[in-house]
Amino acid sequence: MKKLVLLVVFTILTTLGKAQTLYDMNTIQDIRIVFSQSNWDALLDAEKAGAGNYIAATSVTINGTVFNNVGVKYKGNSSYNSNQTKNPFHIELDTYVDQEYEGYTDLKLANVYFDPSFVRETVAYNIATKYMDAPQANYANVYVNGTLIGLYTNVESISKKFVNKHFGSNDNAFFSCSPPAGAGPQGNDFPSLEYLGTNYTSYVDAYEIKSDPTGTGWNDLIDLTQILNTNINNIETVLDVDAALWMLAFDNVTVNLDSYIGLFKQNYYIYKDDNGRFRPVVWDLNMSFGTFPMTGSGPPLQNTNQKSQLSHMLHENDAAWPLMSKLMAVPRYKKMYLAHYKTILTENISNNDYLNNANAYQSIITAAVQADNNKFYSNTQFTSNISSDVNAGMNTAPGLTNLMNSRSTYLLSRSDFTATQPSITAVAPSVVTPTVGNTITVTAQVTNANANAVYLGYREGNFAPFTKILMYDDGAHNDGAAGDNVYGVDLTITNSLMQYYIYGENNTIGAFSPARAEYEYHEIISSINTIPVGDLVINEIMASNSTTVADDDGEFEDWVELYNNSATTISLDNLYLSDDATDPLMWQFPNGLTMAPDSYLIVWCDKDLTQTGLHADLKFSSNGEDAVLSYSDGTVIESITFGAQTTDMGYARVPNGTGNFVIQSPTFNGNNETLSNNDVTLNDFKVFPNPVVNMVNINSSSSQQIESIIVYNLQGQQLVSKNYSNAQQVQLDTTSLGTGVYLLIVNNKKSIKIVKQ
Repeated sequence: MKKLVLLVVFTILTTLGKAQTLYDMNTIQDIRIVFSQSNWDALLDAEKAGAGNYIAATSVTINGTVFNNVGVKYKGNSSYNSNQTKNPFHIELDTYVDQEYEGYTDLKLANVYFDPSFVRETVAYNIATKYMDAPQANYANVYVNGTLIGLYTNVESISKKFVNKHFGSNDNAFFSCSPPAGAGPQGNDFPSLEYLGTNYTSYVDAYEIKSDPTGTGWNDLIDLTQILNTNINNIETVLDVDAALWMLAFDNVTVNLDSYIGLFKQNYYIYKDDNGRFRPVVWDLNMSFGTFPMTGSGPPLQNTNQKSQLSHMLHENDAAWPLMSKLMAVPRYKKMYLAHYKTILTENISNNDYLNNANAYQSIITAAVQADNNKFYSNTQFTSNISSDVNAGMNTAPGLTNLMNSRSTYLLSRSDFTATQPSITAVAPSVVTPTVGNTITVTAQVTNANANAVYLGYREGNFAPFTKILMYDDGAHNDGAAGDNVYGVDLTITNSLMQYYIYGENNTIGAFSPARAEYEYHEIISSINTIPVGDLVINEIMASNSTTVADDDGEFEDWVELYNNSATTISLDNLYLSDDATDPLMWQFPNGLTMAPDSYLIVWCDKDLTQTGLHADLKFSSNGEDAVLSYSDGTVIESITFGAQTTDMGYARVPNGTGNFVIQSPTFNGNNETLSNNDVTLNDFKVFPNPVVNMVNINSSSSQQIESIIVYNLQGQQLVSKNYSNAQQVQLDTTSLGTGVYLLIVNNKKSIKIVKQ
């Protein structure tokens, strides 16, 4: 057996995504919109007031790259005004033409309406992306018909491309949790996640559905709210609780009250991943760092001092904010929340990292801000708002240091954060280079944690939920002596990549290793005992099975035949089958499955996983696609790309196990060379002579008549097609065919190879 050894790096901390040029923080983007109409502003205003459709721009140029025929519209609620020059834009490159820039099709450009400092959004998104799946953000100068409109924040759109990148799919329930018509004072259109009954119409004023409105999206949202409000013990089946806790902590630390934790309970998205859990994503951070003053509980916060002393447990006991109140009612979730909260506070606020970024961002954009004649604040207010309060419309934008220095001092004096936090160190697996299938022990030194309150969370791959298991300090789990603060747990390695973290808690607060878990994690990269290339092959494919052979349930389904070319029994443990080379890990073979030398194995490719036999979670396309055998470490032992297939014909290796693929009559679970080249009686038909020189005879030996004859070459090209009417025998002229092997098909279902001399 071939053993592929990979380096194990168990201390790597992984995050998703690297900023591309479009969101490079050090580069101000250049975006130039050209409209053919001189009244473009009036047209955009009319659509904003009406149906909200896009207006076709002649072109949009992004950093010198020109895109023709592009959709443009105004966006925003309180930041939009038909009487102002600088309104926020939504640019959609593919409204009319299939085109993209660096993989992005949507640009969301905010006009910095409530932020004299110009850095609230960019600093806040910089913090958010450390702990959760959140948009990237930087700056762009926007021109229309050659005139500079101003400097905008350029924020990554939370689109289907975004959720696919971060959550691994894009066709499930997807909602913008901001009222479609804008938040109002009545309170019944707030996306609070309160349960409003089973009629989806009760939710449509508060949530904007982004997925197929005729699908199950509304029911999925209703299920989430019902379980959150009435069955919190099962909340992890429908919600990524850890991500929700990160979002709640982030909003509170940064005094971002135009969010779920404020009056309107808005400005976030939720997407249901393939594991059935809704994943939250923060949005619209231009009023973070204290500009929006309304908590929804009591009067608005009157001044910067009140904002700095915003309770870190805001809405803990308020049923109108169930995402906060219901989660905080679970002791473990509250301690996790406090751990995340303290991490955000100490990694960004108390160490002045937020201020360093704010100053750095201002230095990048100073010249662009000064050139922006349509901005809503003066150059003096731009520079002073880092440290001094500035009036921002109806609200006050606190000086960032005025607010956050006091806030850090206030929060770090709270008993929840002065309490001793668990310490987690010396995290390590017992085997540095494990092999998939082996069992190892993961240990960690954990102090100041309660007994029976230390857990290991682990998963395979980036999108799966973490499974949590208890760790022990009892001397019986390869953890050293009982009571020595070394905790251990056995972990069976089932994949080449395992991601894990450690969590511990005491009576007050929890702690994670790494501190940014579950968004970051430790990794174990393991080796796999792989099958040598050539020992196991895809021997035959049936991608259009109408009448040839049925599965155990009597259904004519796609199938693939594997063949063991080797002289030894091989194990299919850890092996995957896929019909898409770009997604090779579609279906894993069951553990313990083996193949003897010179043996065949049929896998039904029908997605009927509950039926008798070996059924894979995929289906082939008769128009052609891939067939791939590979491992999770990237090792590919077989990859076949096939073209359009003929119904009831096999696509088989000839010679068996080693040859090129040809279209021929299927040899299900058998040698592909069993088709004879001699005179053949094929059920009710006799074909002779074979080999043939000029003429071949096809005779019917029963009451079944000859209706059609088709001849293919081995590349699947149709060369001859003849129709007959109740013929008993026909003679086919083959003089036009060159020397070689051909496939002759009678009545679209009976086939035989013929050799032309």
